[in-house]
Amino acid sequence: MSDSPIPIPTPLAAFARRRSLALPRAGLAAAQAARWEPGLKDPALHGEVFAAPNEGSGAALALAFALDRMRSQRPDPAADTPDERPWLWVQDAGAVRAGGRPYRPGLPPDLRRRLVHVAAKTPEDALFALEEGLRCRDLAFVIGEIAGNPRALDFTASRRLSLAAERHGVPLWLVRLGARRDLGSARLRWDVRAAPSLPPRWNPQAPGTPAWQAELFRARAHPPGEWILRDDGQVLAASPIAGPATRTPDHGDLVPGAGDRSLAAG
Repeated sequence: MSDSPIPIPTPLAAFARRRSLALPRAGLAAAQAARWEPGLKDPALHGEVFAAPNEGSGAALALAFALDRMRSQRPDPAADTPDERPWLWVQDAGAVRAGGRPYRPGLPPDLRRRLVHVAAKTPEDALFALEEGLRCRDLAFVIGEIAGNPRALDFTASRRLSLAAERHGVPLWLVRLGARRDLGSARLRWDVRAAPSLPPRWNPQAPGTPAWQAELFRARAHPPGEWILRDDGQVLAASPIAGPATRTPDHGDLVPGAGDRSLAAG
């Protein structure tokens, strides 16, 4: 009896080699396809944006994300059927002190008259208003601003917001002003700060296109990454920054939601 290994038939060996070469490439292609970029029809309906309280980047980028999602979800982008639904902006007292109330003339023209603004006295009131807004399917989207890390905004409260957004199909971007990265159930979690604008093409003295340096540090469906984002009012453009995208995704603070309980029931 021979101790030599059993030879693999040539066609089978060739197939095995093809499989060994194809699998890593397929895995790489899948990872590249999963990378976040503007315009994705992303099912994630709850996002958080961590930002400094003194520069307005958080709310500005949240608005840019909302508009980008509305454009991507439109059945026919070429059709002249604008979304006329109202949208909700909720601030707690700390957010109002830090950045002031929304300035309607500074909003995108098609959003100015549709804004519903709520100034809540406490984080608890703000969370209640946010959840109730998410239960209203007639809203195009909801933006919230809460300062710091109030005790009311724990993981349970965050999960309730996620469940309400997903159940009723209303997107939420919660801006966390001057907050540390605590546990949360948001499907996309960003850290953002202002970035230099590109010089205007025709008038060097005019304001440039808004720009942000944004890091996606938690996501269910995308690897971490960092981009320079710019919004010219028509499209949200992203220029990747090399480095963070090579890190291994960490989903330790994301767990499946269970149950659905209104804050009003507390």
